[in-house]
Amino acid sequence: MARLHIVIVGAGFGGLSAAAGLAGADADVTVIDRRNYHLFQPLLYQVATAGLSPAQIAQPIRSILRKAPNVRVILGRVIGVDRHRRSVKLDDREVGYDVLVLATGSRHAYFGHDEWENVEPGLKKIDDATGIRRRILSAFEHAEQSDDPEARRRFLTFVVIGAGPTGVEMAGAIAELAHVALRHDFRTINPRDARIVLVEAGPRVLAAFPLTLSESALRSLKRLHVEVRLGKPVSECDEMGVTIDDERLEAATIIWAAGVASSSAAKWLGVEKDRVGRVVVGPDLAVSGHPEIFVIGDTAHAPGPNGQPLPGLAPVAKQQGAYVARALRARIAGRAAPGPFRYRNYGAMATVGRRAAVADFGWLKVDGTLAWLLWGLIHVTFLIGFRNRFVVLFDWLWSYATFQSGARLITGPGSH
Repeated sequence: MARLHIVIVGAGFGGLSAAAGLAGADADVTVIDRRNYHLFQPLLYQVATAGLSPAQIAQPIRSILRKAPNVRVILGRVIGVDRHRRSVKLDDREVGYDVLVLATGSRHAYFGHDEWENVEPGLKKIDDATGIRRRILSAFEHAEQSDDPEARRRFLTFVVIGAGPTGVEMAGAIAELAHVALRHDFRTINPRDARIVLVEAGPRVLAAFPLTLSESALRSLKRLHVEVRLGKPVSECDEMGVTIDDERLEAATIIWAAGVASSSAAKWLGVEKDRVGRVVVGPDLAVSGHPEIFVIGDTAHAPGPNGQPLPGLAPVAKQQGAYVARALRARIAGRAAPGPFRYRNYGAMATVGRRAAVADFGWLKVDGTLAWLLWGLIHVTFLIGFRNRFVVLFDWLWSYATFQSGARLITGPGSH
């Protein structure tokens, strides 16, 4: 009997967890990704604000899976799936499968304003992070060279749209960059004159967290001199600035952190999806009527204990990937499948700045310095590879002791 061929599309947290769980199994596993590296997305904002370099939060996929001889890696862009022929379509070839695991993640959602993408970059890829870093650092350089007070004010105004964890972390990091790391670097301007505005259409920051932690985060943002605009959606956006409610705000740097949409997986499969494009899956994370197709991570609409879909978080994707690997190992061995997938929620965390973070573990809610230390420890632990963990930990300790940010390089084509 031929060995089962399992194809995993996407080497994010979910896909990589599934591949690692299938290492050494009596099956051939193929991992397909358009990039040759696994990215630790929760720390992308640190690359965007010059705190870390890209290499410190990314690791080559082949290096991670080098000790799994039954797993091969293909670098390629998936453009479709043929369910009837059981094949995955790439730009230049097709790859057949017996079992397919889709872990294709999510993309930015601009709520019907896709034209804003060129003005308001989101943060999903290393290219996004280095592009945002270029915009932020170039803004200070342009302000230093400008003799026009109005232009200088525009260059020193930074708008972050969306006050979820990414938006809060980004706003806090830009504030610390301006008020601490860059404070002695310029002669004409004072970086502390930078204006950081965090805009949220909802009534509070970190809406998914308990109210007490949301209020703590708001206080921390204000201590960092971040202006927080709540209950005020952005109605217009262009290269010169934004309109918040009915107020026009001139700004050279605008960053989008307000929403995400699923990948094209549902379109490829032609199956049921929810309003943001996630594939509706069953309790075993398989597509209804197709037990050979699993969908996990941000791509999947998998209901949690309260009936609401599980959030697009790294721990969800990792647990789902591990579950699918166990289910497939059982199938290969002819054993009964494991019970329905159950997500174990170990808590949620967000950092606002140096010695300021919030952590919700359900039974325990923590903020301030302790939460910040826990946030750092947990995030470093999640990084792939001992070298990355050591380097990131060392960099954080160095930055904390010296108030220096370590990757303030303007690279790539163009600036603003």
